[in-house]
Amino acid sequence: MTRRKQYPLRIDPQVWAAVEQWAADDMRSANAQVEWVLREALKREGRLPRNSGASPDDAAKAD
Repeated sequence: MTRRKQYPLRIDPQVWAAVEQWAADDMRSANAQVEWVLREALKREGRLPRNSGASPDDAAKAD
């Protein structure tokens, strides 16, 4: 299993509530949802290597 980087996140409570709701709608943990959003943004901007390991859906299954 790949070791994951832990990072303390300070975030506006309303933004976090929206992330949690979105995650619940997608049947993911909030952590997996944040990672999915970041991966999608990185892919869209061409900043994520194509062979970057697990897919965002794999991250959701791990949480």
